[in-house]
Amino acid sequence: MDEILELLRQNARISNVDIAAMTKRTVAEVSQDIRALEDGGVILKYAAIVDPMKDPARKQGVRAEIEIQVTPERERGFDALAERIYRFPQVKSLYLMSGGYDLKVVIEGDTLQDVAHFVAHKLSSLAGVKSTKTLFLLKTYKENDVIYAAENLDRREGVTA
Repeated sequence: MDEILELLRQNARISNVDIAAMTKRTVAEVSQDIRALEDGGVILKYAAIVDPMKDPARKQGVRAEIEIQVTPERERGFDALAERIYRFPQVKSLYLMSGGYDLKVVIEGDTLQDVAHFVAHKLSSLAGVKSTKTLFLLKTYKENDVIYAAENLDRREGVTA
């Protein structure tokens, strides 16, 4: 199943027929394994990766990473606060981290003011949040193994006489 997962990570649209040919298994076996991965919660979702700069429906949104220091709750640790945070619709990702802060949140808003309002009125006011540090994403070069900033530049060195 590891081989099937790796093929699906590279291209979620690959057909079961192609996976069967690449793994030397039958289409029925591949279909059964994929269904088991889905039913077992290993595969959670299939999604398209869209270049935000080329998306015609894209609004001029703002994306930010927020580092949060928290006080863990007795007997629930970080989980209870993390659950309250990831339920906000602005939150796109949430991670428990090691190092100088405890949680990292990736959020999206329409404007800088939307992000500031979320941090000041929603996130910072939660019981257990000690401090936040907001970092605004200015440009994405690579994400999830996809290169966004690949331009057709002439990389040849100039020749001088």
